Amino acid sequence: MAGAKETPRQKMIGMMYLVLTALLALQVSSSVMYKFKFLEDQMDYVVEETHERNVNVTANIKAKVEERGNKDTEVDIMNKATMVREHTKNLLDYVNGLQEDLVKQSGGRDEHGFYLGAKNEDVVQVMFIGPNKQGKGYELRDKLNEYVDEVEELAHNPKDYPPFALDGKDDPLFKNIPEQKEKDFAQLTFENTPMVAAMAVLSEMQSRIVQIESEILSELAAEVGAADFKFDVTQAMVRPQSKIVAAGANYEAEMFIAAFSSAVKPTMKFAGKDVPVENGIGTIKFKATPGTYDKEGLAKKTWKGEITLPKPTGGDTTFVVEEEYFVARPVIQIQSASVQALYRNCGNELDVQVPALGTSYNPSFKATGGSAISGSKKGIVTIVPSARNVKLTVYSSGDLVGDQTFKVRSVPLPNLVAISNKRPVNIKDGVAVPGPRKIEIQAQADKDFASFLPKDARYRAVEVDVTLARGKRAIKRQTFKSPDLSLTQFAAQAKPGDRYVIEVKQVIRRNFQNRNENVDIPVTSRIITIPLN
Repeated sequence: MAGAKETPRQKMIGMMYLVLTALLALQVSSSVMYKFKFLEDQMDYVVEETHERNVNVTANIKAKVEERGNKDTEVDIMNKATMVREHTKNLLDYVNGLQEDLVKQSGGRDEHGFYLGAKNEDVVQVMFIGPNKQGKGYELRDKLNEYVDEVEELAHNPKDYPPFALDGKDDPLFKNIPEQKEKDFAQLTFENTPMVAAMAVLSEMQSRIVQIESEILSELAAEVGAADFKFDVTQAMVRPQSKIVAAGANYEAEMFIAAFSSAVKPTMKFAGKDVPVENGIGTIKFKATPGTYDKEGLAKKTWKGEITLPKPTGGDTTFVVEEEYFVARPVIQIQSASVQALYRNCGNELDVQVPALGTSYNPSFKATGGSAISGSKKGIVTIVPSARNVKLTVYSSGDLVGDQTFKVRSVPLPNLVAISNKRPVNIKDGVAVPGPRKIEIQAQADKDFASFLPKDARYRAVEVDVTLARGKRAIKRQTFKSPDLSLTQFAAQAKPGDRYVIEVKQVIRRNFQNRNENVDIPVTSRIITIPLN
């Protein structure tokens, strides 16, 4: 909401929605389906909790207006609050109807309440986008934007709320992405979206609806004094931004006394240390660490805090709060020219990112079965395998994120070719006597290997034996210490029917660190015979 300060609850919803959109960008697996359902349930809980609070606020407004004598101006405020509630209820009922219709069209629920058509993208596409863009997504867009206009007019201090449902060209998240900015709201929200993800998106919309309602009702309540309360009931509460947090990311939550008075100055502690308190609310922040992950990739954990409240009659009362949260196994994304298997003794460069950690991602790496060399950019690492398999372990700020194991393949042998006048010598048909005066022996790398790791695909013949053979006799023999062979002396003795027998005795490969490594080429592959006609 433009210009509005987000409440901690709104921040929590925003974080959950970011997690959802990040999951949508990944390849959907069965375990991710359950995470979508978990997110939907969490947002449904937020909706129900906020809905009940808003009902109570409306009732308090009515009671306070009657208590103060039903003044005309306050009756008008009460009527506005009632209309806000009605608009909200109608829109929530409409979205609920869409969800139930989507469940039915996708096959219903199983005996555990999970969706039978959780992965079904087609039913979402047809229902919400439809042929010729006649789907429910466009009606939903209009209703969402109409709702904002309707309740904004009822607010005591109208704000310039932006449209609820934006097309790609208007959405700050997508307007600079070429392949997304031309899409409309329905396409952005429901295109290629699994059914269970669409259910979570609809629940997220409901949570935003009740948050707008809550803000407007709170302002109306303050105008008639219905926001006042007596400090007669105290309860320790915790309000996390999210109950799911990736290992290495920060867990953030607020703990507070539910009933509050400006005269009360509570003190709070977490892990034995004082917590900063502002306006009765303490904010804690700590780094989530990995745990024992279940099959869904979640590790259940708890934390404890203390809130000490001074009694009016003297002394203190200390409340102990205990909150459950879940640490999600971060998804490690690895990009490489050849990530399925790495090449032994080569510099295999990988780009390792963990999107869930965002800007807090501060990687370091360890390789088992090889060595890891960190690059100049965040997430870039070069793996040099020395065993059949290599395990890359990823850390962020020293905390374990996860690991991934790669198979290791041997470097393919180079192909030995005799080159004269910039062309391969015809070893099949032979050459005319006296043959070429100069020959270069090229050790040509495998094309795929050279395209993946060009810095590791540099070969050179460093020792070559050349023999001029006639029948079973060797007429002349010479050893060269480079790939460039000068055969002028051989040519003076060459006759038709002779042959040059070239044996490449030693080939080296220069790696990405400019270090030389001997290449063991089989005898049958390192001999080149050139017939002389």
